[in-house]
Amino acid sequence: MASLLQRLAQGDILISDGAMGTFLHAHGLGPGECPESWCLSHPDVVKGIAQAYVDAGADMVETNSFGASPIKLAAYGLAEQTRAINRAAASLAKQAIGGRGYVAASVGPTGHIAEDEGGDTDPAAFYAAFKEQTLALAEGGADAICIETMASLIEAGQAVRAVKENTQLPVLCTFTFELGPRGFHTMMGVTPEQAAIEMIAAGADVVGTNCGNGIANMIAIVGRMKAAVPNRPILVHANAGMPTVENGKTVFKESPDYMASHTAELVKAGANIIGGCCGTTPEHIQAMARAVRGSGKLG
Repeated sequence: MASLLQRLAQGDILISDGAMGTFLHAHGLGPGECPESWCLSHPDVVKGIAQAYVDAGADMVETNSFGASPIKLAAYGLAEQTRAINRAAASLAKQAIGGRGYVAASVGPTGHIAEDEGGDTDPAAFYAAFKEQTLALAEGGADAICIETMASLIEAGQAVRAVKENTQLPVLCTFTFELGPRGFHTMMGVTPEQAAIEMIAAGADVVGTNCGNGIANMIAIVGRMKAAVPNRPILVHANAGMPTVENGKTVFKESPDYMASHTAELVKAGANIIGGCCGTTPEHIQAMARAVRGSGKLG
């Protein structure tokens, strides 16, 4: 099977997976419980979620390791299990995808702010944390590392460098943007163009955007990132709309058909990997896969 980057280089449009946390909660993940710990305590559930996305037609699945840096795990008293959790996360996704696609191991932000951005964290601490996490993900069999939901150029840059300098894996790096009076920016004021250019300079192989927006807003963001780095692949993981609360429950209202109806526009804007974030299900991924590949049963 060709590598992930080879597939992208030859112009393939790949389908990624959808939400993880939604389904962990549906299976009983409790308030205040560490989602990533389920890679050790409930491996069949975690593997089953990935398997559902593979069966829906995903070419790429992420791991249940978004918050599994030692900095984040320390809040649960689990920092010493960083290696075990991340190795298990990658291994479970690898088992689910088999030989049918790729595992992009999820690496999320630490929740801390760099000193140069008004916070209390030395960038070297980010680097050390991401190095420990990504080495374990590589050991577990990940095919790539997906650094995602980023807002800070400093933190994301340290994550990209940690992967590139300590593993042989390709790096995907995505930022979360909000639409305000001055257009799209991250919470740290980063524009789509800045994110794309800076992360390619740091060593990322793929850049893009995830979370924070429904699929329609993502079209503009993808277009701006593609214009900034026209020769690099772009990844997009859109929410199923913005969350609303109904009868005490958080719901996302963009249907599978609605999201699928916008995939052609995403491709035209420059997206090379298309998947989902919060609120998306295997049904959303299957609908988007059908829209990209044509009709017929997937999986």
